Amino acid sequence: MQSGSPWEETIGFARAVAAGDRVSVSGTTSFKGRVLYGEGDPYEQTKVAFGHVMEALAEFGLGAEAVIRTRMYLTHARDVDEVSRAHKELFDSVRPAATLLVVEGFVDPRILVEVEVEAFRGAPE
Repeated sequence: MQSGSPWEETIGFARAVAAGDRVSVSGTTSFKGRVLYGEGDPYEQTKVAFGHVMEALAEFGLGAEAVIRTRMYLTHARDVDEVSRAHKELFDSVRPAATLLVVEGFVDPRILVEVEVEAFRGAPE
């Protein structure tokens, strides 16, 4: 599934890929086309990025309830609370396995957060 991100063509990747019962969504930021939403605001960037992830999952007929793993990458430890708050708002009832990492930076220095998810599209256990 392609989302139209300019990096998809440059790098050669898909926004989301299904393999058997799993759907993996690539690292996703708050960019829509060439516009960065929530510049300077880690909470807003996280919400927008996860919104893009949910749009990708919807292409496979999935929602937040299908998410089994999330990964959040952020450039500043000071943003942990805001990123965590946005994650909890979306996934509190789901409780996926989650990883949160502080990284050196992203391809665009205005990006504060990048997220990715794995979802399961089989019968719930």
